[in-house]
Amino acid sequence: MTQPLVYVLNGPNINLLGTREPGIYGHETLADINARLEEQAKTLGLTIKTLQSNHEGTLVDWLHEAQAEGAKAVILNAAAYTHTSVALLDATKAITVPVIEVHLSNPHKREEFRHKSYIGMAALGTIAGFGAQSYALALQAAAAL
Repeated sequence: MTQPLVYVLNGPNINLLGTREPGIYGHETLADINARLEEQAKTLGLTIKTLQSNHEGTLVDWLHEAQAEGAKAVILNAAAYTHTSVALLDATKAITVPVIEVHLSNPHKREEFRHKSYIGMAALGTIAGFGAQSYALALQAAAAL
């Protein structure tokens, strides 16, 4: 029997984790986070597909792909696109796969423009402010669906 698939999608500048503003985003790299998620996924009986792009359209395509592949859930850290992308909002609404929004920092404790989340308008739920642990919490939520 095939294990349920969860997509873990990361947006712009997440590839710079570990060196980008570590006071906000921490010292762990995206590779560190993905490795921990792989181990956690095995424990939860899930398969994950981790992807990162700095390009909005690529993230839209991956949301469509998650639907086509029959994914159980999508964990999405749209990064800056969270606050600007109607295209990602529309793609999230267009698929039936539940989307869990994730942020390393708490956007509501940051600049005013970060308080609005287009992704949050369509996501099943949001986990934010727990650093890299936000991803682990989101994967637990995805497993429970």
